[in-house]
Amino acid sequence: MSQTYSKSRQQAETAFNRSQSQFFARNSAVEELDSLVRSRQEKTVRLRQARLAKELQDRATATASLLAKRAKTA
Repeated sequence: MSQTYSKSRQQAETAFNRSQSQFFARNSAVEELDSLVRSRQEKTVRLRQARLAKELQDRATATASLLAKRAKTA
């Protein structure tokens, strides 16, 4: 069942298919960028949590050290 279309219909079909393929290519590019942004944000949160935990541990260690020095001198 082959249908023959007029030249203008064929041109319209070709233009539509081209715009559809551009649309899908653009969507896949946007999805890829969204994925990169999401993974970067997750990594940033993970690194921030690790940094804050280390700072808290360092602060606790420094406080314990100062208290030990004061106890020795007292």
